[in-house]
Amino acid sequence: MAELSRHYDPSEIEDKWYKHWESKGYFHSTPDERESFSIVIPPPNVTGVLHMGHMLNNTIQDILIRQARLDGKNACWVPGTDHASIATEAKVVRMLREKGIKKSDLTREEFLQYAWEWKEKYGGIILNQLRKLGASCDWEREAFTMDETRSKAVLEVFVDLFKKGKLYRGQRMVNWDPQAQTVLSNEEVLYADENAKLYRVRYKVVGQEEYIVIATTRPETILGDTAIAVHPDDDRYKDLVGAQVHVPMTDRTVPIIADSYVDREFGTGALKITPAHDPNDFEIGERHKLEILDTINADGTMNELAGHLAGLSREKARKLAAKTLEESGNLVELEDYRHSVGRSERTNVVIEPRLSLQWYVDMQQLVKPALEAVESGEVAFFPQKYIGVYRHWMTNIRDWCISRQLWWGHQIPAWYYLDESGTEHVIVELTEEEALASAKKRFGEHISLNDLRRDEDVLDTWFSSWLWPISVFDGFESEEELNYYYPTSVLVTGWDIIFLWVARMIIAGYEWRELRPFKDVYFTGMVRDKKRRKMSKSLGNSPDALELIANHGADSVRFGMMSCSPAGGDLLFDDKLIETGRNFCNKMWNALRLIKGWEADESLAQPQESAEAYQWISQSLEAIIAEKKKSFETYRLSESLKSIYSFVWGEYCSWYLEMIKPEGKIDPVTLAQCKYVYARICRMLHPYMPFITEEIWHQLDVQDGDCIVNTGIAVTDVESLSRLQEFEEIKSLVSKVRELRNKNGLKQRDALQIQFLEGNTYRDIWAKASTKSLLAKLAYVDEMLAISKEDDTLTAFTSGTEKYFAEIDSTINPEEEKARLEAEINRLTGFLTGIEKKLSNERFVSNAPEQVVALERKKQQDALTKMENAKSMLAKLS
Repeated sequence: MAELSRHYDPSEIEDKWYKHWESKGYFHSTPDERESFSIVIPPPNVTGVLHMGHMLNNTIQDILIRQARLDGKNACWVPGTDHASIATEAKVVRMLREKGIKKSDLTREEFLQYAWEWKEKYGGIILNQLRKLGASCDWEREAFTMDETRSKAVLEVFVDLFKKGKLYRGQRMVNWDPQAQTVLSNEEVLYADENAKLYRVRYKVVGQEEYIVIATTRPETILGDTAIAVHPDDDRYKDLVGAQVHVPMTDRTVPIIADSYVDREFGTGALKITPAHDPNDFEIGERHKLEILDTINADGTMNELAGHLAGLSREKARKLAAKTLEESGNLVELEDYRHSVGRSERTNVVIEPRLSLQWYVDMQQLVKPALEAVESGEVAFFPQKYIGVYRHWMTNIRDWCISRQLWWGHQIPAWYYLDESGTEHVIVELTEEEALASAKKRFGEHISLNDLRRDEDVLDTWFSSWLWPISVFDGFESEEELNYYYPTSVLVTGWDIIFLWVARMIIAGYEWRELRPFKDVYFTGMVRDKKRRKMSKSLGNSPDALELIANHGADSVRFGMMSCSPAGGDLLFDDKLIETGRNFCNKMWNALRLIKGWEADESLAQPQESAEAYQWISQSLEAIIAEKKKSFETYRLSESLKSIYSFVWGEYCSWYLEMIKPEGKIDPVTLAQCKYVYARICRMLHPYMPFITEEIWHQLDVQDGDCIVNTGIAVTDVESLSRLQEFEEIKSLVSKVRELRNKNGLKQRDALQIQFLEGNTYRDIWAKASTKSLLAKLAYVDEMLAISKEDDTLTAFTSGTEKYFAEIDSTINPEEEKARLEAEINRLTGFLTGIEKKLSNERFVSNAPEQVVALERKKQQDALTKMENAKSMLAKLS
């Protein structure tokens, strides 16, 4: 291989390895005798580009899928995109407008042709961007929610639900987006407090000199009022119930009605009722059989029923209505007001409550098995705190409005036939031919296609994505792949779509497969900046994801995100974390350069200290691998990465390589062991940082396969962990000796004799020739001498729980040393208080695992020993 560059250059390495992995088909999966491990990607919008949220979510998925491959499982990660009805149609309409074409001038077929052309040109960019991140998806399985397979599944499910009586068409109050001119589900409306004006308006009681004052934030809707409501037990208005009031700005009068919905304590206790423009007013209107006056058009402008406000936008109409009310003397008061306003998730336009005929799924008939699955743990949530959120929504679930007034999407498979009496009949079938056959059977052979009118609406985008874990494996047509890959292993997603997507997929899984769609759900947090603000373009705090990769490399970015992403918690992103990732890459690269620079001499035998150092690093590595395995079982990926990072930087690079570093040439056994351990580290770290680990693994030239991607890493049984404690003491003593040299101004290479009491717990270790060799190499200690009693002429110091002594020709500042010892005693006192509090807690001692309690007791004993040593040394100084 060519000589290694001085600095790690990800740009050269990452493209090389990704192309290699793809060309070899390592990401592709087909059913076989192995255990399957499957993940379906949360399909990003076909309009989307890679942002920080995508980066976090897909990095986690890639870590899990790569680990599954290392574990010997048949790993399958299915990629795909969502057709995103509202967002895509808006982009296509904008593109057409730039060409001077109006959507209204096109037929549905013509518009869809433009939409498909746009999708083929711009759609799916994000999937190519995911390759830059290292996402090891099975690209041969790429799916699209409007491709032929997925579309057929969506329409089949609609027909199936209708024929089971679980889907219906009804006139109800909906959330209307005036810009997109479509209905939205409750979950697609985002609420936030906004500043507004509260208008107090008076209504004159007919035949009396009395007025009723109401408060509203929307004076433009007064023209749609059909009643004033008061509480039946409100003594202020008891005598007025049944009377009429004049509606300001009109020549109409409306009744005063009594309804228990009214809150007597809010405002004046009187409420204007506008059934066409408020869901609560609509329900009151139904109870009292009130007239419905719809004064607002689909595009959010006022219509002819709004009188002098006709043609104006809602905002302009509000200003003119306020002015008119003021001029007529009916505006009593105007005040600043802050209240919750609902906006469209896609267009950010204020939602308009609107009465409309739409299609609904009867969720009450579907929800029970999906709720029981999560409550019983059959579908496991990580973290579990989201179970309560899920339960609350599922137990208060409303019917799902699934029709959208758009052209881009799955056109609803419903046809309408108007008989001679003017009655409209609904026919729901999969195809036009089946619909015609059904109509002929029901209404006579004379029926032709010209007699049928197809529903113009399309289905909610989520109506396709709730089938995703089934449909990506063609589960409505073929059982073979579905039986192998389904249920999928884990879903990785944001908690913000727990209702929009997660709950509905679980519902669909039990409705059509009678099985959970996934075993686990891992909820990621939100990506925020270090000030805990949500990342957004408007705040300017959202870095360009591709730029980060280009500047630092995918491995550094993946490390930066995962090192600050606790399970289920928000990721507080800081550029410094990516710099840490880049530094880590350089550290590993420099370790590789060091090892490759060593020349083996076949005539050299392995020193005993090198053999023992190998035993220690091997045991340490296996402990980390075992810890990683446990962490992955509970999705504590960030914690595992931090442990690996500490091990590689500290144990392997800073300690082990220093222990075995030769002065000249190195013996072949130690070099082979060193490379073997490093190769095994690369396998362990590979899911997190796939590119640099693959490169180093190949550079070490000890691989037993073509690539890490398809080479397993089982937890190796080691005979014992005996070397761990032994080397912890050696490392501790080396660190303390180095600290002693720094404090006393001694040169690092000056030989030093260290003495210890004959009762020292580790006297057998200090007596070994191999230990003495290591201490000489790492700390320039030329002798370890046991003494029977303390010598006050020597400088005392503590390592672990033991006392050591050194003859130092230097004067210690007594005051500084006293201050240091007092600070140490204070620290240990606080530490012991915490430990003792924990151990005095009966619940902790009774419920915690035995080894955890034992560890706490050992910490307590070690702290007491250290405290005793510090106090003894302080007493001598005093």
